[in-house]
Amino acid sequence: MLRRVADFCYRRRWRVLIGWVVLLVGINVLATGVGSSFSQTFNLPSTDSQKAFDLLDQKFPARAGETGMVVFKARSSLDDPATRASIDQVVNELRQVPDVTAVRSPFDAEAHQQISPDEPIAFAEIQFSGSQGRGHLPDATRTQVKDIVAASNGPGLQAEVAGDFSNGQPPATFGLGLLAAIVILMVVFGSVLAMGLPIMNALFGLGVGLAAISLVSNVMSVPEFSTQLAEMIGIGVGIDYALFIVARYRQGIHAGLDPYSAVTKAVGTSGKAVFFAGCTVIISLAGMYLIGIEFVSGLATGAILAVAMTIATSLTLLPAVLGFVGNNIDRLHVPFVSRSDHQRDGFWYRWSRLIQRRPLPAVGVGLAILLVMASPVFAIQLGSSDASSRPTRDTTRRAYDLLAEGFGPGFNGPLLLAIEVPPGTNDAVLTAVHDGVARTPGVALAGPAQFNPQHDTAVMQVFPTTSPQDQKTVDLIHRLRDEALPAATAGTGVVAHVGGITAAFDDVSSLLQERLPYFIGLVLLLSFLLLMLVFRSLVVPLKAVIMNLLSIGAAYGVLVAVFQKGYGATFFGVGTGPIESFLPMMLFAILFGLSMDYEVFLLSRMKEEYERTHDNGQAVADGLQSTARVITAAALIMVVVFGSFVFGDERVIKEFGLGLAVAIFIDATVVRMLLVPATMELLGDANWWLPRWLDRILPNVHIEGEPDLDDELDELLELDRTQVG
Repeated sequence: MLRRVADFCYRRRWRVLIGWVVLLVGINVLATGVGSSFSQTFNLPSTDSQKAFDLLDQKFPARAGETGMVVFKARSSLDDPATRASIDQVVNELRQVPDVTAVRSPFDAEAHQQISPDEPIAFAEIQFSGSQGRGHLPDATRTQVKDIVAASNGPGLQAEVAGDFSNGQPPATFGLGLLAAIVILMVVFGSVLAMGLPIMNALFGLGVGLAAISLVSNVMSVPEFSTQLAEMIGIGVGIDYALFIVARYRQGIHAGLDPYSAVTKAVGTSGKAVFFAGCTVIISLAGMYLIGIEFVSGLATGAILAVAMTIATSLTLLPAVLGFVGNNIDRLHVPFVSRSDHQRDGFWYRWSRLIQRRPLPAVGVGLAILLVMASPVFAIQLGSSDASSRPTRDTTRRAYDLLAEGFGPGFNGPLLLAIEVPPGTNDAVLTAVHDGVARTPGVALAGPAQFNPQHDTAVMQVFPTTSPQDQKTVDLIHRLRDEALPAATAGTGVVAHVGGITAAFDDVSSLLQERLPYFIGLVLLLSFLLLMLVFRSLVVPLKAVIMNLLSIGAAYGVLVAVFQKGYGATFFGVGTGPIESFLPMMLFAILFGLSMDYEVFLLSRMKEEYERTHDNGQAVADGLQSTARVITAAALIMVVVFGSFVFGDERVIKEFGLGLAVAIFIDATVVRMLLVPATMELLGDANWWLPRWLDRILPNVHIEGEPDLDDELDELLELDRTQVG
């Protein structure tokens, strides 16, 4: 089928190229016209925070929308007439912003708790409309609020915005990562023209993918940073997938094939492996829909779109462009760079033989490295980092610091109690609830209950003594739910739910921690079955699953060491805090597919050599040597592209970038250079053992193509080739 696709795209290359250009321009114009609606929505079935939101949405819609704060710090005193006038002007302007339903000034009669008793610091509360749905505040509203607040800053007053108003931008270092990828491709191919093909492929696929994500954000919950995640993955896999196909095409040209035959051969072999690896990533990501959390599903959707578009460009646009390149693949040669694809008895062959002579020490060293790197993972704390982890140039970080200075760190993540009040309930009951909450250890301040017009629902703000990301805040949430609120409402008919963004993040963490083992187990089982199907072996897939698990565990360990324990945190520009609760699952899904990519290319070549010679040692050495140059380049490109995102603003993107870069680096070095050749040598012919009964029932799957069928297709395509201009 893929050869037929390549045949079509080669012969109708002008149509294919124009079609992709029209799609790229058209979908971006449409996305610009429609706009985006990125969100931070959490739909958490059966959780207490979701019950709180649902209650407010039904009975108290005025308090169901998002909230924000504007934090003010006077240079002298808040009682200064000029300072007070400036604050009043900000409050009045904010009240005119669309989707703002109320702004409570720190100078309102009932807002005395919004002025710090010790510092010239105060805050105004902004209540946004709930009509957009939680987490769907329009970008125009956010921008207008930030502009009003920024304009009020002056010699006598500092004003910052707290809430979901971060200024995160794609890292400028991404350009350096892309430049490094260009240099690597130049070294691999020795040709400017060949280098440009993978870059073009990735940018085309990413351009369509990002526009599609923007459109999808209008119909489902997609987090804003999903575009950066998609950009990271799309560039990495887009370059890698094209690299494998272009390298195979180039080998065909060097072997004397005409461009048409080289294209169909490359897509029919390496293109098949690309399709297999890309679909594996998509299937793994799609498994995240089973988690049942909109936020996680939105992330998966963005990544799936990015990968799907790069697969599509690799299998359609790239063959068409190769049709224009023809025999000129080595044009614009780079001086001092070899044109050869690989050399027998080169470095990688000698390295494989060295490891095969001493396999036990190599296995020991490799396992020791992975286990040491993975050891911090046993102390992992999942949660959600707060604004203290953001750079100080961000207004939300400066607002965090001002609130912590004036009121305490807990004011950065207040809890919201949604209280169901049966008809006829005495107000003394709510007073008892308030007093019980206020006396709970870990509560800095409990605000008065505010009723809806029907007097059947009340809202109460609770400010912890600790920051939102502190484990003590999580303990307080559970203490309120399990002890304080049940004791205060016993026998009254009053039902209280603990909500707010801090409580919602804790519920997300609990759900994901509960379901993560099942998800990982399912992915590992699928990986084992897929590799068993491809390589017709029990030992090879079992080793691959174990090594995959160890390399990902090592990446998790590095993340815990840097982002949670603070080792190297200054260098990476982050503060310490918990690992984002959804990151282990998302990272595992992505890395499973990416590592499968290299595993398939390496082991399929080893199996090909083994079936030809039935000499396991020679097959391992030849397989490693023949794939080393391309796989090393592909892995190095991934590492530099992913690593470039570590120096952006968004903490979660930093975590993804470092985790992906570390895992790919480990997979390309420790796993492929040490563990694979050493274990393959130790196990010998047992690597390829498969029970006869299982061999009979498994379908035949050939990643590099079935020889007999390939010959028949070559004959059929040869008939069509005479029609090609």
